[in-house]
Order: sequence, then C-alpha cells, then structure tokens
Amino acid sequence: MTENNHTWSDEAQPEQEKENTTMDLSQSPLLQSAPEEEQTGKKIRSIQETADNRLFFAGFWMRFWAYILDLIIVGSIDRLVFKPILKAVGITHYDIAIFSPVTIASAVVFYLYFVLMTKYLGQTLGKMVFGLRVVGLKENRLSWGTVLFRELIGRFISKTTFIGYIIVGFLPKKQGLHDIFADTTVVLEKR
Repeated sequence: MTENNHTWSDEAQPEQEKENTTMDLSQSPLLQSAPEEEQTGKKIRSIQETADNRLFFAGFWMRFWAYILDLIIVGSIDRLVFKPILKAVGITHYDIAIFSPVTIASAVVFYLYFVLMTKYLGQTLGKMVFGLRVVGLKENRLSWGTVLFRELIGRFISKTTFIGYIIVGFLPKKQGLHDIFADTTVVLEKR
C-alpha cells in the first residue's frame, strides 16, 4: 500500500500492523531526488544504509527513555556549568521568577542542546544511546527551518499539551505533535 509516497512493508503481519511499524525506502523519492554528492554525505548515510532494509519507527517508550536521558544530560550541563558561573557573578539560582537569569540560561541550554544535536547529528545523546534518529519525511536532510520548528515551536506545544507526546504510541508513523508539525519522525537505526 502506498501512502505519502512511501511504500509500506508487506511482511507477514496483520494488515493494520503493516502500516504501523515499517517503511521501505528503496522506492522513496527522498533518495531518488537527492543529488549524487548529497547521497554520499555522512548525514544521509543512515537512510541509505537502510534503503534496502526496512526502517522501524521508534515507539513511545524508546523515545521516552531517550528523552529522560537527554533531560539528565541537559540538567547536568546546567548544574555543572551555568549555575556555578551565575553564582560566581553574584546571581543566585534561588530566584523563583520565571524570567530570572537562571531560568533563561536553563531554557537556552535546553533548546540549544536539542536544536544543535538534531540539526548536525540527527540525534541527541539520549537518542544515540537508544539507537534512534530523527528523519524528515519529505526531505533528505533536516533543514534549519524544520529543526527549529520541530524543536522550538513544536516541542513547546507538545510540552504544554502533554497529549502531544502520548500520541506517539497511537499514530501509524509514531509521530509526536512536534513531529507532525515538522513532517519528521524518529526511527530505529540499523546497528
């Protein structure tokens, strides 16, 4: 069955599970429309390696544990680097105000971590540990616009409405609200 220009797996699975778990990229316009030199680049390598194989969408729990690990990493950077710097400058981190320097620094670290890691590596450290990668459904490389929209606007909306993350477990392409807005999804990498 073809949907959104992607060919779905025809393995021996129930009809509904076929659409929910795998995607065959061998006939994908993503790989056919890319210039030859782009396809040899490092960022597209993981998609090319799996072109003859099936990509498996990452479900809710894999993404949840990767996100928890990312939060631990971001919290550690914040506590080990920025809070001591702010304390040395004389700014206390006990301010509860929403626009305190500590809160702003924490938000900047959080968003820079997710934006830069996703743009340049296609995955955060948490996703690396769990073998996950963010891929675009309509583009070979994640553009700055896609990454910024996914990580800033989409993640903000998903965080304010917690259902934005929960829907990952129920949608066919295992997308969160921020993935739907940015036309991305998270897949399991071939190891």
